[in-house]
Amino acid sequence: MAHYKATDSKREQFRRYLEKSGVLDTLTKVLVALYEEPEKPNSALDFLKHHIGAAAPENPEVEALRLEVAEMKEKYEAVLEENKKLKAKLSQYEPPPEEKRGE
Repeated sequence: MAHYKATDSKREQFRRYLEKSGVLDTLTKVLVALYEEPEKPNSALDFLKHHIGAAAPENPEVEALRLEVAEMKEKYEAVLEENKKLKAKLSQYEPPPEEKRGE
């Protein structure tokens, strides 16, 4: 009987560990999504792998790269706008196309 309680205690500790780390919640959400899927996928395992990967917390490096990409996009848009303004300014100093042919 003591062996049974020791095993039961270990299982309970492991269950609490999984619950505390969010594993049970994530698995439950993914399994519910699979259950609610109108057309069941050919491979339930691939479905789980794909959705668990999407639900996994972000790696700090990945998040830093996402922020860097967002910053670069903003800088790119600013450079495009500046380029557009500079081209307009430059066109003021260039002779019209008709004058170029007459020279």
